[in-house]
Amino acid sequence: MPDADDEIDLVCPQAVADNAARGLAYREKFGRGGTEIGVGRARELVARRAVAPSVIRRMVSYFARHEVDKRAKNFGNDANPSAGYIAWLLWGGDEGRAWALELKKKIGNAPDI
Repeated sequence: MPDADDEIDLVCPQAVADNAARGLAYREKFGRGGTEIGVGRARELVARRAVAPSVIRRMVSYFARHEVDKRAKNFGNDANPSAGYIAWLLWGGDEGRAWALELKKKIGNAPDI
């Protein structure tokens, strides 16, 4: 039986939650960026509840598909953020990407329980 140290923490770090909250605030302020799925993900991250392994895999897929968004004008511009930047933040930003990639290595294809 694995000991408590082997437990995988599926609660995002505070920096990931903070990025998601910023994405929600920017979406509200600028009226652009992200989908309803992204908004739902952001709310889940902001709440800092454990996410399912399938969510981690979806996050990894999202970041892989949207890496190209980082080349857009105003990506990372907090005064006038691109829609892609806002969406990226909704999913946890760079910290969310790093966290999801690291967790994916640990969980692999683990089922949701």
